[in-house]
Amino acid sequence: MAGLPNMSGMMKQIQKMQEKMAKVQQELEARTVVGESGGGMIKVTVNGKQQVVKVQIEKEVVNPDDIEMLEDLILAATNKALEEAARVAQEEMSKATSGLLPNIPGMNLPGLGF
Repeated sequence: MAGLPNMSGMMKQIQKMQEKMAKVQQELEARTVVGESGGGMIKVTVNGKQQVVKVQIEKEVVNPDDIEMLEDLILAATNKALEEAARVAQEEMSKATSGLLPNIPGMNLPGLGF
């Protein structure tokens, strides 16, 4: 029965980590990042759930004779925004689990920043 206090402490750590992660996920939903391309002519806003929520295109970049360039600029801005949203999410989750995961056997997740 000597192992039970350790199990209880571990379960409390897991529950605390889950609560922190749920809070961070809620906060990330409200957070947005912007990816730009074409010197700011194209801006794509993405939320913390990695959903595109807004696309802004300056008139000067719209050329009916070069739709391919516009498509490339939108794609580049979208990818930048998604990469930034993923980076922010990973950073915030890492903060939320800081000090908890290394103390839980088997929960060291290399490559995920934990």
